[in-house]
Amino acid sequence: MFRVTIRGKFQDLDDGGRAAVLAAGGAAFTEAGTFTHDEGVSVFTFRCEVPAGPDDGEDEATLGAMMALEAHGHPHEILRIGVTDLRDIKIRNRRRV
Repeated sequence: MFRVTIRGKFQDLDDGGRAAVLAAGGAAFTEAGTFTHDEGVSVFTFRCEVPAGPDDGEDEATLGAMMALEAHGHPHEILRIGVTDLRDIKIRNRRRV
């Protein structure tokens, strides 16, 4: 599983688009993606979870997240993309004393 964060800014977002962004708001990572944004709904952070196949890497995860963002249909400009491969995350067990 990958978690992808896309920072961007909206371009000419109309009232319907603004309402849709507000409805898709949240800080959780989901496959459909969620938005956090500034007060004026002009810049955003889009968080998306992308399933990982055995041979998938950051490029495939980025494309999957960009497709999820495009599915929302809001005109935007991407400023920065960050990808975390959760397969690389190690959880250490706490030792009990």
